[in-house]
Amino acid sequence: MRCPIALLILTLFSLSAAADTLEGRVVGLADGDTVTVLDEQKTQHKIRLAGIDAPEKGQAYGNVSKQSLSDLVYDKTVSVDWHKVDRYGRKVGKILIDGLDANLEQVKRGLSWHYKEYAKEQSSEDQARYADAETQARLDKRGLWNEPEPIPPWAWRKMKRETQH
Repeated sequence: MRCPIALLILTLFSLSAAADTLEGRVVGLADGDTVTVLDEQKTQHKIRLAGIDAPEKGQAYGNVSKQSLSDLVYDKTVSVDWHKVDRYGRKVGKILIDGLDANLEQVKRGLSWHYKEYAKEQSSEDQARYADAETQARLDKRGLWNEPEPIPPWAWRKMKRETQH
């Protein structure tokens, strides 16, 4: 009796850990790491780009990052490989457009950080690609890495919260 139960539990666990795929057209952008995708059933899905954290709107390069992502995906059909829903109800995933990883492209352009706090949620291949892309963007002083001391968005958000109290 234990084997079938263990097998059932293992199967359920593996299904919940697997990524789902969503296809649709990007109809909105909140910033450089959050978009809205409209699927064939005309349902809107908020998507948080996995593995990256882009500058916030009020930060240096916030608008540039958003524009870059818009140039990549806005009004285009994309595939989103997502693996979880965050506390804000957004699907967290990797956006692919014609085989191009838009998340990684934002890092390569120097318009987002590789979000290492959540790197464990990425495949080992993506972890390496995103880390290497950030290192190269830093070395080449692309985008936000042209700033003398760029402030990571998570630190910027924390400072904003602390000053509001």
